[in-house]
Amino acid sequence: MRIHVVMHNKETGEEYLTTKNRRNNPDRLKLMKYSPKLRKRVLFEEKKS
Repeated sequence: MRIHVVMHNKETGEEYLTTKNRRNNPDRLKLMKYSPKLRKRVLFEEKKS
């Protein structure tokens, strides 16, 4: 089952909404996403729900 996950960037405080399959990825996600504030790809980590 896919669940909604909020990704958070510590540098800028930006948030990104995505989904993940809890069975395949039980740990917290870490993804490189584009940050419009910094104009480059940065690390977004799964925020505690």
